[in-house]
Amino acid sequence: MLLSGCDMALMDPKGAVGLEQRSLILTATGLMLIVVIPVFIMTVWFAWRYRAANKQATYAPKWAHSNKIELVVWTVPCIIILVLGYITWQTSHSLDPHKPLTSDKPALQIDVVAMDWKWLFIYPEQGIATVNEIAIPVDVPVHFRVTSSTVMNSFFIPRLGSQVYAMAGMNNDLHLIANEAGTYKGIAANYSGHGFSGMKFATHAVSDTDFAAWVDKVKQAPMGLDSAQYAELMKPSQNVPVTYFSSAKPGLYEEIIQTFMGEMPMHEHKAMPATMADGEAMEGMHDHAMHADTSGTGE
Repeated sequence: MLLSGCDMALMDPKGAVGLEQRSLILTATGLMLIVVIPVFIMTVWFAWRYRAANKQATYAPKWAHSNKIELVVWTVPCIIILVLGYITWQTSHSLDPHKPLTSDKPALQIDVVAMDWKWLFIYPEQGIATVNEIAIPVDVPVHFRVTSSTVMNSFFIPRLGSQVYAMAGMNNDLHLIANEAGTYKGIAANYSGHGFSGMKFATHAVSDTDFAAWVDKVKQAPMGLDSAQYAELMKPSQNVPVTYFSSAKPGLYEEIIQTFMGEMPMHEHKAMPATMADGEAMEGMHDHAMHADTSGTGE
């Protein structure tokens, strides 16, 4: 009842990844309740049964040990931990955000840049860009490449699935899919300063026809996103309205990442590719981001 006013987005997923994660949350919670609920019940029962006024309860002041109780209190938690460990191992691989989704349709690529305090989305295949709004076709896998032009942040569309961190100078990957049409809220899930509360965006899951119409609408925007416009967009601003760019400079996402490479420690800088012009370079960036996630965030 106390949570009835909350938007239970994670419990009402609209994509395959979100559905699997909901199942994982419910399974893990149910397994842990096997221990928690009996403890709550027995706490009340013991307090009532062994109260001072109850002369019928067994009084055993010298009792100290029971092999049967020891067996229960050790065996049950161990079994639960083993089951949870197996589920964690299995889902860590099946729900890996870097793992492409299986589909008979080619994935749509969207490049995501976390800024102060807005989200920039670049569609390299369509040659367009937007601020604080994206559109994706229903039942089409989406490959998000995620980075930051400023402090660390986290990219999250709760009804679709996993969140991943956006880090300056690094490329991160996220694969999601929407199986139902609708508009889903996207958020910054990592505090990043004064404008954090307004750093939200809308995700429109639409039909293929409506997606094509949306792309055509964006292409009618009066301005394109070139280096000069990006520099202007880089300036901190709050509660930024949805903005469309009719074109996007090719390779802009890679340029944004390269901007920070000179600021890395020398041993990390040498490990990064010298150019982003080919797929091999992006693969190096991918490995670097995965290492950062594994060691720093547990994703």
